[in-house]
Amino acid sequence: MQSLLLMLGCGAAYLIAYHTYGRFLARKVFRLRADAPVPSREKQDGIDYVPTRKGIIFGHHFTSIAGTGPIVGPAIGIIWGWLPAILWVVFGCIFMGAVHDFGTLVVSLRNEGKSLSEVAARYINPRVRFIFFVIVFFALLIIIAVFGLVIATVFKLYPESVLAVWLEIPIALALSYAIYKRNANVVISTIVAVTAMYVGVGLGAWIEHVRPGMFSIPDMGRLSAGGTWTIILLIYAWIASTLPVTTLLQPRDYINAWQLFIMMALLVVGVVTASFTGGGLPLSAPAINHRLGAEVPPLLPMMFVTIACGAVSGFHSLVAGGTSPKQIAREPDAQFVGYGSMLTEGMLAVLIILCIAAGFGLGYEGLTGSEAWYAKYRTWIGGQTLGDRLRPVVVGAANIMQSMGIPQTLGFAIMGVFITSFAGTTLDTATRIQRYVVGELAEDLKLPRLGNRWIATTIAVVTAGLLAFTDTDKQGHLVFSGAGTGALRLWPLFGTTNQLLAALALLVVTMYLKRKGGFMYLLAGIPCLIMLVLTNWAMVINLRANYAAQKWPLVVVGAAVFLLAAWMTVETVIVFLSGRVRPAAVEPLDTK
Repeated sequence: MQSLLLMLGCGAAYLIAYHTYGRFLARKVFRLRADAPVPSREKQDGIDYVPTRKGIIFGHHFTSIAGTGPIVGPAIGIIWGWLPAILWVVFGCIFMGAVHDFGTLVVSLRNEGKSLSEVAARYINPRVRFIFFVIVFFALLIIIAVFGLVIATVFKLYPESVLAVWLEIPIALALSYAIYKRNANVVISTIVAVTAMYVGVGLGAWIEHVRPGMFSIPDMGRLSAGGTWTIILLIYAWIASTLPVTTLLQPRDYINAWQLFIMMALLVVGVVTASFTGGGLPLSAPAINHRLGAEVPPLLPMMFVTIACGAVSGFHSLVAGGTSPKQIAREPDAQFVGYGSMLTEGMLAVLIILCIAAGFGLGYEGLTGSEAWYAKYRTWIGGQTLGDRLRPVVVGAANIMQSMGIPQTLGFAIMGVFITSFAGTTLDTATRIQRYVVGELAEDLKLPRLGNRWIATTIAVVTAGLLAFTDTDKQGHLVFSGAGTGALRLWPLFGTTNQLLAALALLVVTMYLKRKGGFMYLLAGIPCLIMLVLTNWAMVINLRANYAAQKWPLVVVGAAVFLLAAWMTVETVIVFLSGRVRPAAVEPLDTK
């Protein structure tokens, strides 16, 4: 009953927050108006700016921000105990993450759908635009370069997911054609598309059972299977990013959203079923883990940069200031899309924590209960492979689904497709956002040709490919990485960079609200201050550790990001304390 009560309590907290704090932000702080002009209508072009139904844009936005973050983060962060993890994803999500997402979405919505880099220039000063651009470009570069490898890794771990993931593309194209070209009924079209997707899941599991290894790709000379998949996925990301958003990206994300809702429903029903059958579903993980190894970093501040998505994540600000504001049809939809999506992701993180804290204890390599949990979490899994980090989630979820009669093999397939699909949406969205970043930077530099969507996308993909396939040998010379693992050198910086980006996004929202007058800016300002302290603290710890280990690329790049963020923060504080908050240079869509 512990797991069931915890799940119900967290779910109730999110529902209450949406209808109280979320409504307060929408009506009293941001004052959303149904008749206010929005970029999707004012700049409609049928490619990026497209007015979209609230339910569809919710699905697109939600799957774009979720990715694998609310899966991997809790899978690592629960080592400190389930209680701090739950408290962070509930209260952090309600008062920080959802405010961050909602605020950045509204600010971009009221500034022509521009990125936060451009908005920062309007509300602080032009110098911070370049600082923000550099940090955002760096974060997206790592995401694009690494997530192709992430998907390739999951394909290798769970080959039964390969068929279903690729079948989503023709299904999404067909859904787009049915809704936008044939004006088909959205509900019926959704049911058909989601059913087809799950038929693909079952078919992939069956084929892999009958013909194991059928979907595997062999190594080809110096190019490994992971490297081949990375190239294929980067080519796909280029195509997806240049197509109109309603052709592939939006419908694919929408289908994935329903995949997630169904998966979450299965886990909810599974928790209820397991709680009333057999020995129940007790929490095998400790509330607070007192048996930590020497290699495990301190809970404060490291848990707050380890568990990002599900609580607060800077990547969300790139989506909220990238693809989503260009598709919002009415200002009031921003509460559902921005605040609501983040709360839903928080609930996903809660379910993932329950999969690890309770479901994993139902059985792992012949062990059960706390013995099973400690067998996996006796050491710090943050430094282990992606497969090691995902295993507690997949095994725990499959164990919970087994209580409903779902075979473990099918459970593995469902989770494999779910994880891969969400990694795919992150890759798609990150590539498109990087295209926007390159385009805006080209506009500022008076180089319009580089802002062309094909050229800008090529820059985004090629730079990520160079990072993925370039590594260094022991002598520090650049060498070809046939496995596509080059970006993993910089991946350890992503956690702190991502959370630093969240703090800087909250900084922009704070300055936006400061310009409106009153003290409402504190609702973003206090979370911003907390994130700045925690993230910079974590960055200093990491820099010292990397310096001691003589990991010079991490030291140099990490120090550069740290100094750029400090520079932007100082610039903002000077403007804030001067009392002369910069008015927007051009803000035709701001409803004031």
